Amino acid sequence: MIDKKIDYLIIGQGLAGSCLAVQLMSRGKSLVVFDQPKVNRASAVAAGLFNPITGKVMAKTWMADLLFSYLFSFYKNAETNLGKKFFFPRSLYRPFLTVEEQNEWMAKSEEPELKDYVEKVSGNSMFGGQVNDSLGGLLLKQCGYLDTILFMTAVRARLSDLNSYREEKFKLESLKVTDKQIEYDYLIADKIIFCGGINDASINYFRQLPLRPLKGETLQIKLPQSIDNIYNRGVYIVPTDTECEYKVGATYSPHDKTTEVTKVARQELVEKLDDLLRLPYEITHQNWGIRPTTSDRRPIIGSHPREKRLVIFNGLGTKGVSLAPYFSGQLADWLVGIGEIEKDVSIERFYSKM
Repeated sequence: MIDKKIDYLIIGQGLAGSCLAVQLMSRGKSLVVFDQPKVNRASAVAAGLFNPITGKVMAKTWMADLLFSYLFSFYKNAETNLGKKFFFPRSLYRPFLTVEEQNEWMAKSEEPELKDYVEKVSGNSMFGGQVNDSLGGLLLKQCGYLDTILFMTAVRARLSDLNSYREEKFKLESLKVTDKQIEYDYLIADKIIFCGGINDASINYFRQLPLRPLKGETLQIKLPQSIDNIYNRGVYIVPTDTECEYKVGATYSPHDKTTEVTKVARQELVEKLDDLLRLPYEITHQNWGIRPTTSDRRPIIGSHPREKRLVIFNGLGTKGVSLAPYFSGQLADWLVGIGEIEKDVSIERFYSKM
């Protein structure tokens, strides 16, 4: 077989690999993506929620101003280029639990850095027919969800059309790295980028990186009516591609290594859902996935300290939908010789430990 010369090999077509593939194709680069779609890949299990105000203290998320303006542009352009609908901006509503919280947000909503994200603060019930919100709540904008399965499927279809997709296990033992190129089977590439999620932690080249598995479980429920907003208090309630069916999640279980759904997680989700939702519901499915997180909650991007042709794009954790567009763009620019990778996400911050 005649060797095929390409620019990049990408290993893994989850959210990270899909966004990077889109970025590199838009820059006119040739690539081949190796992937084995798995039922419990975190990108496929996730609700795809993006929200600029997060955490227990409800603060603006890291780099929100850059990330959120970028992601809206990226996913809308991707829809146009791929000819599919998978990006759904939608308001997010968080009911207040106390009068103190209500008063705090009445004041915080006037802060200049939050004005772009707060749609409304109400001291009265806004959606009392659907959720428990007797004290009102916080309605946020620049939120929504990405149908991650539809997005990844659309990217896979485009790659397949270009003969750039291989649905097969990548065999690391068959990889040959030289000073001049990457060689794998009949493929010759300039660089190889690992986007394999938690699986990358088992690769010898990256074994010392602080990639940590974080198991999460979700429920799928059926409601008697559709809801117009995303609800988020204790759990999120996010639409699916099936009418009146919604994804509820998610648990955070760093110490649970089991590869199955659990009764403990189901009970936790049901209890939190009952606190939030007033509508009757039917549980139709329970699922689980493993998120790749890092010790400092920042992605890991860059080339191996010794093998410069080996690159990693990983550690997106629970906020992959908002992190992947911007940082895949930064990585793609860096790969083609434009700009640098930010220190906060660069693999170089772990060099001293490798």
